[in-house]
Amino acid sequence: MGENFSLPKHKNILVGVDDSADAQFAFLNAVSHALEDDSLLHIVTVLETDTLNVFEALDKEKLTEKRAKVEQRLHDYKHQALEAGVKEVHVVFAEGEPGETIVKDVIPDVKPDLVVVGAAAAKKGLGKYMGSQAGYVAKYSPVSVLVVR
Repeated sequence: MGENFSLPKHKNILVGVDDSADAQFAFLNAVSHALEDDSLLHIVTVLETDTLNVFEALDKEKLTEKRAKVEQRLHDYKHQALEAGVKEVHVVFAEGEPGETIVKDVIPDVKPDLVVVGAAAAKKGLGKYMGSQAGYVAKYSPVSVLVVR
């Protein structure tokens, strides 16, 4: 490896965010990579409908409220990325089981060349699986995955 060895630049980075501290860290990492590579950035969040209890799931108002909160968080992330200097930022809002949804729906749709995820999971629901979502994405993603701790 000579001195001019450099990794190929990424053109399209996808970062998964939720309300965990690791997601914040993953987001900052993704923004840093996007700035370095002058890349497009996609920010995805997946609303886990299966962690809602039966009453929340049946209560349209609660679900609408939860969706609005998640979408607001996505737009906050987008704003931060643009403020940091990322030229093009897109947000993706999905529902379902995060790991699977990202691998089976979001990646084929967005076609990123790098996926960035936080190692730990959101506080409840996912917490008991300790990073199984990141593990799922890392194992089944067709493109490179950066797991941030």
